[in-house]
Amino acid sequence: MNVSTAIDQIIGQSPFLEEALSEGLINVSSLARQILPEVERLTHKKVQESTLIMAIHRRPQGQSLRVSRSINAFMRELGDIIVRSDLSDHTFENSPGLNACQRQLMDSIAGEKEIFCTISQGIYETTIVAGSQLDDKIDAIFRGENLLARKTGLSSVTIRLPRNNTEVSGIYYFLLKNLAWAGINVCEVISTSNEVSIVVSEEDVPRAFPILMGLKKKE
Repeated sequence: MNVSTAIDQIIGQSPFLEEALSEGLINVSSLARQILPEVERLTHKKVQESTLIMAIHRRPQGQSLRVSRSINAFMRELGDIIVRSDLSDHTFENSPGLNACQRQLMDSIAGEKEIFCTISQGIYETTIVAGSQLDDKIDAIFRGENLLARKTGLSSVTIRLPRNNTEVSGIYYFLLKNLAWAGINVCEVISTSNEVSIVVSEEDVPRAFPILMGLKKKE
């Protein structure tokens, strides 16, 4: 592997670094010193720090800038942003009887309005995010199942996405990156074709909501 390819591989593994470089926020000399051992490992030869600095400066930034511009344009088309508070998160181990419990839960709330309840089933576990008014009902229906984790005091920020959201690269990264930079922990991400709900602690909502709203106005 040559030096340029090694640098591309190292920087390409970190979207944060890639974007910060494209925006001129990184001290290239410090970056070169930091990645020098890894570059030498990949190239199997000694490399001068000055060689790395020159190679980093010569890296084409066009693709990164094009992606950034397309995402910014996409964000200006975001739809409504809705906050739902007082939620709980319940995670159960998957079992033969879990699907029956899910059906029972959904049947029990079928006639109720303004109820927030989502179910995400993975390979090994299933998570239910629901309004805390359903906590007792969930406990009763799923009492025979193995509860792996529970979180309370959560809120969701639901964003309506433009219908072309699957055609633009980096949408979820861009949304979550801005929350990560603000030190906001994301508990769950729930999505449908044109909606994404980001579940955070209720205490983080006053910071998360204006950050996401601000993306709609980003130039």
